[in-house]
Amino acid sequence: MVLQYKTNVDKYLNVVAGFLFVGMVIAWISPTTGEVRDPPLYLMFWASIGGLVAVFLYGSYKTRKERELERYRRKKSRKK
Repeated sequence: MVLQYKTNVDKYLNVVAGFLFVGMVIAWISPTTGEVRDPPLYLMFWASIGGLVAVFLYGSYKTRKERELERYRRKKSRKK
């Protein structure tokens, strides 16, 4: 049986991850001139990396919880 999980959460996480990735690029390249920034915005860059890590951890946490719930449902249905 294939585990089907909520796709809305995944869509939102993908959108947030996309914005964070774009933020990482903006931290190094100026959007107005297209040139590499002389002092890059390190705080923005590391905050974006931290946000991406948080998004990936949250996504894996949600998937693991859904798998546990599915296993519990299967186990409960076998006992009946």
